[in-house]
Amino acid sequence: MQRRNFLKLSGLSVGAAVSGSSIAGLLVSTTSCKKEHHIGLMTSPVTVTEGNFSKPLSFPAQAGINQTLTAQATAANLNGSTIPVLGYQPNSLLGPTFRVNNGSAVNIFLQNNLSEHTNIHWHGLKIPALMDGHPDQLAMAGGTFRYQFTINQRAGLSWYHPHPHENTGKQVFQGLAGLFIINDAEEAALNLPSGQYEIPLVIQDKRITTTGIAYNPSMEEVMAGYMGESIVVNGIHSPFAEVATRYYRLRMLNGSNARLYNLAFSNNTDMIIIGNDGGLLKNPVTVKDILIAPGERLDVLVNFSGVPVGTELFLVSKEFAHGGTAQGKQSFNILKFKVAVALTDSFTVPASLSVINSIPASSAVKTRLFDISNAMEHHGVPMNNGMQMRHRINGKLFDSSRIDENVSANTTEIWVFDNSKGDEPHPMHLHGVFFQVLDRTGGRGDKIASESGWKDTVLVMPGETVRVLVPFENNKGKFVFHCHNLEHEDDGMMLQYQLS
Repeated sequence: MQRRNFLKLSGLSVGAAVSGSSIAGLLVSTTSCKKEHHIGLMTSPVTVTEGNFSKPLSFPAQAGINQTLTAQATAANLNGSTIPVLGYQPNSLLGPTFRVNNGSAVNIFLQNNLSEHTNIHWHGLKIPALMDGHPDQLAMAGGTFRYQFTINQRAGLSWYHPHPHENTGKQVFQGLAGLFIINDAEEAALNLPSGQYEIPLVIQDKRITTTGIAYNPSMEEVMAGYMGESIVVNGIHSPFAEVATRYYRLRMLNGSNARLYNLAFSNNTDMIIIGNDGGLLKNPVTVKDILIAPGERLDVLVNFSGVPVGTELFLVSKEFAHGGTAQGKQSFNILKFKVAVALTDSFTVPASLSVINSIPASSAVKTRLFDISNAMEHHGVPMNNGMQMRHRINGKLFDSSRIDENVSANTTEIWVFDNSKGDEPHPMHLHGVFFQVLDRTGGRGDKIASESGWKDTVLVMPGETVRVLVPFENNKGKFVFHCHNLEHEDDGMMLQYQLS
């Protein structure tokens, strides 16, 4: 949402607090706007403050196919103090990490001990619509919900988090999330680093205070997305991990509400991308840095064999372009690695990882265009009228009683996300399906190394238009698609499609 002249025109303070239902009441006057102006707020980056990287990296407990998750107010130690947080298990940010095999029947019981409604969306799982965690499928305060589904998809790294409309951002930011790992025979045959050499990393930013994790977005923070000054990994602020001189598999989730990360290593070592949202790529791709948006996952191999024992190096986020006014302006450290042990490693990176059939664009039976620029002149509203300052798709806000797109089962479509006139990044996520990224025009101008294979979330930077090819199968029902900047989603940047 473009921001020029908003403060002058509206007379509103950027410090005014906004939350939940109050977002809908924000009105701005555009009487003196020229036609080319859009609405928005002047935003600035939230600067990351690094810790001392003295706390060991830890990992959430592992869960199997039968599990109870209790959404609860609890406490966790962050920055040396025990503070109130939300969690799916006592005394911890994040819930347990599920690790299951393809074909498994999963039975998960949600007990909601919060004072508000919640649910769980299984991000990256192709499961029945009634189990997906749609904003209509809620466990009320004190209530329960049982999730039962069978895993029928290839190996990959997925995750889970709440999805109650207007409360998703708060509940995730304050601690409710977890990983969901699927294994299969194809992946096992590659003999990838495993056990202690496979490291799952949930990367998030938080606002840590002595009284808890603060979540009180101002109007400009609703526009840009809510970001924190403290980077936590697996719920640990500023941690370190000891490694040996060998290959490691790092399985990374951007679990932040809004912050993008341009991941790299401080010693410029290679990252070999072997997987993304939808599992293994066809072939490995070597990069020095890679951008990851909220909701996206990366599966990379890193070789520490050439690093002398005693060396310390960092997983970092580098500066990047095209991210609007609030993103990409700072480099900072995320996780410290200490090379502690010399080992001989016989692992070699496979030249081929998986069979992925490219779907021809000509097979698409329909193309749908989604304007995500949030420019007022795209909404057909006269510029001299008042208009709600909201994030929209095709000029529409989320309404669970309205079906926005009707899709036929067992067909392939092209979906086009147009942010060509916008000035905010939008990671667009589709529930219930995976897709292939066809192309990107404007902005960065092309696909990046992690956008081959199968995806469920794609980043559309300001000035960009991205086309994706979506094979809809026979998983009939009502699903949502939305921006995975959680403040944008809660603000209404979410629509529904019916597969029938």
